[in-house]
Amino acid sequence: MSTDFQQARVALGARLRELRAARGFTGRELSAVLHWPQSKVSKLETGRQTATSGDLHAWAQATGHPEAADELITRLRTLESRSRSWQRQLAAGHKPVQDTLTAEYERSRTLRAWQGSIVVGMLQTPDYARHVFNQHVDLHQSVRDVEEAVRARVRRQEMLYAPGKSFHIVMWEAALHALVCPPLVLAAQLDRLMGVLGLDTVTLGIVPLGAPLRLPPANAFWLYDDRLAIVEDWHAELWLNDAPTVGVYQRVWQTLADSAVYGPDAHRVITRARRSLDLT
Repeated sequence: MSTDFQQARVALGARLRELRAARGFTGRELSAVLHWPQSKVSKLETGRQTATSGDLHAWAQATGHPEAADELITRLRTLESRSRSWQRQLAAGHKPVQDTLTAEYERSRTLRAWQGSIVVGMLQTPDYARHVFNQHVDLHQSVRDVEEAVRARVRRQEMLYAPGKSFHIVMWEAALHALVCPPLVLAAQLDRLMGVLGLDTVTLGIVPLGAPLRLPPANAFWLYDDRLAIVEDWHAELWLNDAPTVGVYQRVWQTLADSAVYGPDAHRVITRARRSLDLT
């Protein structure tokens, strides 16, 4: 969890504690009024749990400060603008998440990506994407709208052919070998990558497994122009739009991109991965 996110959550908890104290309630008394476990009140006040908008409305009412609800929810939205938990994002399924990302792609002209573990979503075949979505549905126990999510992802790929946009995508060679799908599906996916190498809007680099690395191939992320970095983690996405932080991810991306191979050399790495598959 990011330090900025945790600090903002602690600050929100301090404001909740202030409202409770102004009402003259102890934590136990407030939990009784709200019919919550006392531990929930404690975790919210100490920044160990993220409140929902419903929690904040209930807190404002119970402490006699209904007018504070809008302020509290504004604080929550500011907090969530940086760390968007998968549990919250996937409450309505994967398709709405894909639609939100599509809006960011549409706003951007230059997009850069790093992915070290699987083929980047923008280049996934429908079959490959289907397996990836199914795995994440199982992990997060979310709504199973896999087919809708696949269609949304594939529709977004039409932007690969849009004039005025450029995609600079770097992947680790390990992503070409990860059997997150059956070998035949992965073979078709690798064929797709070889076809992408010819697009004038896409620069695809592959960092070979034996390449010297000045930074470890860590979390996947996208850069949207110079205004936004979206970083993927198991529990959440981080949406980071302050210039110094975006600058860090730009430097990370460039450092990894410097270790990649392109054009015919990238084609040879992909071909080598495809030949290693057991398709019998």
